[in-house]
Amino acid sequence: MKQKESFQFSTGVIAYPLFFILTIWFVFWFEVRFGQHFNTYGIYPQTLKGLRGIVFSPFIHGDIEHLYHNTIPLFVLSAALFYFYRPIAWKILAYGILLSGFLTWCIGRPSYHIGASGLIYVLVSFLFFKGIFAKYYRLVALSLAVVFLYGSMIWYTFPIKEGISWEGHLSGLICGLFFAIIFKKQIKKPIKYVWEAEDYNEADDPFLKHFDENGNFIESIDDDEVEDTETVNPVTYNYIYKRDSEK
Repeated sequence: MKQKESFQFSTGVIAYPLFFILTIWFVFWFEVRFGQHFNTYGIYPQTLKGLRGIVFSPFIHGDIEHLYHNTIPLFVLSAALFYFYRPIAWKILAYGILLSGFLTWCIGRPSYHIGASGLIYVLVSFLFFKGIFAKYYRLVALSLAVVFLYGSMIWYTFPIKEGISWEGHLSGLICGLFFAIIFKKQIKKPIKYVWEAEDYNEADDPFLKHFDENGNFIESIDDDEVEDTETVNPVTYNYIYKRDSEK
C-alpha cells in the first residue's frame, strides 16, 4: 500500500468524526427537548431485549457531563483513526461497536449500559497496540501520543467507581487489542533496506565493492579506460600536446 493512501488528510478525517459527534449530541438534545429517556434502549446484559442496545447504546448518554467527557476523546481518536488507518477505519468503528457491545452484553451487570465510552476504549486500544505491532515510526509515535493523553483510562476497566460501566470499558479494550492483531493487511509497513534481507550478501553489494576489508575506499577504473591508457605513448602524447599548445 502506498504511503499517500495511508497518511493523507481529507475532509473525511474531520467530517466523519464530526458527524458522529453531532449525532449523539442531537440525540441528547432530543431527549431534553421532548422529555424523552432512551436509557432503556441501552445494553441490558443476558436479556433478549437488551441486545438492541448493542447498536443504540453508543448514541445514548445519561447527562451532559457524561456526553461532554466522551465527546472530545471520541473526536480526537476517530480523527486519528481516519488519518492513519483510513482503509480499515469504517471496519474498526462498525465491528468495534458490535463486538464490544456484544461482549458487554455477555459479561455486564444486570443494568442498562449506555454511552460511547466502550467505542472510545476500542479506539484507544487499537491505536496503541496496532502502532506497537506495526513498528512503523509514525504509528509508534501515535501509540505514544495515545498513551500520553489517555493512558490513565486503563484504571476505569476495573470496578473502582460506582455508576461506571467498567464492563463496557474492558470489552472495548479487549476488542481493540483483538483488532490490532487480526487487521494486518492495508497497514503501512516499516521500510526495509537491502541489507536487512535474509539473503543479503555483502560480496554482491555494488557499494561495498568500493571498500577493502579495512574500510578503505578503492577507486575503480573501467576496463576501457585502462586499455586507452596502455595504448598511448606518454612521450608522444606530451609532445603532441605541446605542439598543439604552441599553435
